[in-house]
Amino acid sequence: MKKLIAIACILVLPAACTTRSKIEVSHVAPTVQTKSRSEPIFYNGKNYQLDYAFNEALGVFDMKVSGLGPNQHKDATNIATSSLAYYACPDGLHGRLTGAPSYVEGKWALQAKCA
Repeated sequence: MKKLIAIACILVLPAACTTRSKIEVSHVAPTVQTKSRSEPIFYNGKNYQLDYAFNEALGVFDMKVSGLGPNQHKDATNIATSSLAYYACPDGLHGRLTGAPSYVEGKWALQAKCA
């Protein structure tokens, strides 16, 4: 019985070693999701509204955050950059402002890109 098992192992091992699996490596870079979005955002226990669209001419996202006051520029920045990273940026990239945020008609207006 032991001889039969040994012979079977000797015959099976070379067959297992000759079988090769095909591995294909793709070098396609991940792309930024440029589709416009309007999302409710829950941040620091409150709900806000984020709207953004990709500005192809400038290569940035035009973003608006509603529900914040005129002294909440840090919160607007955090909401916009973290949401952009989540919704539009490929893994490993973050949302970064390209200019200073401005408060216009009850909304924070920002421009950001994935970097």
